[in-house]
Amino acid sequence: MMIKKIAFIGLGNMGSGMAKNLVKNGFSVLAFDLSSDAMAMAKENGCELAESAKQAVECCDAVVTMLPAGKHVKGIYEETVLPNAKSGTLLLDCSTIDVATAKEVGGMAKTQGLLMVDAPVSGGTKAAGDGTLTFMVGGENTAFEQAEKVLSAMGKKIIHAGECGAGQSAKICNNMLLGASMIATCEAFQLAEKLDLDPQVFFDIASNASGQTWSMTSYCPVKGVGPASPADNDFAGGFAAALMVKDLTLAMQGAESVGAKVPMGERAAELYRAYCEQAQENGGLDFSSIIKTL
Repeated sequence: MMIKKIAFIGLGNMGSGMAKNLVKNGFSVLAFDLSSDAMAMAKENGCELAESAKQAVECCDAVVTMLPAGKHVKGIYEETVLPNAKSGTLLLDCSTIDVATAKEVGGMAKTQGLLMVDAPVSGGTKAAGDGTLTFMVGGENTAFEQAEKVLSAMGKKIIHAGECGAGQSAKICNNMLLGASMIATCEAFQLAEKLDLDPQVFFDIASNASGQTWSMTSYCPVKGVGPASPADNDFAGGFAAALMVKDLTLAMQGAESVGAKVPMGERAAELYRAYCEQAQENGGLDFSSIIKTL
């Protein structure tokens, strides 16, 4: 099936940039969000505006959703997407949600004869705007083959993780590792400073030694060290600490459901949760700002 027109529902910090890149790459995008500011930005980015999610779904070849949580995804698919999608419509949920809900919604789509993938993203708001996201995709081979053409307009790396729900599994495992490694990176820089080791010198050594991590070399939590990161902008932008709490919570739920032991993940979840509860503004800062608590 040739996909020309895409309904995009959920135009937040991530969805806005993603929809913009679909337009940039030749797709016609019919956008909908409950926020008038988000809709205004979508129009500025070249999207057509739908009066409702129902209207967007009815006349498009594919539907992309980017929503806050599993309850929102399940709700809109049950109430709006599945009842109004025409035969042959491809469904792509790029939200980060729990694995069980992803499988449930994917099952509902399959029952209706529609192809669907769960395709959560990695890369943050900058990658969403630049069109360089990584997509972890769960779904049948046929669904993935069709979805890849759409996802390639928004990302640089598209990985088929397995069957329905596998995309979400990959995302929560990845972000559990990210959360724990960021805390360890912050601890190492703080210890180095207290031991009178210059942070730039420590970066130059550790980034070329066995302690090297993405959290250090690509997203250093120390101002003025390494490539530009949210630390250089008072931790504004990037990936919010509150979203890290969300993802770590999903990882803990996933671990509990299969009886997996994840003590480092549990501790990371505890520390990020305490950090966000410490002050209201902390949740909106980039997750690397947790260095301020050490």
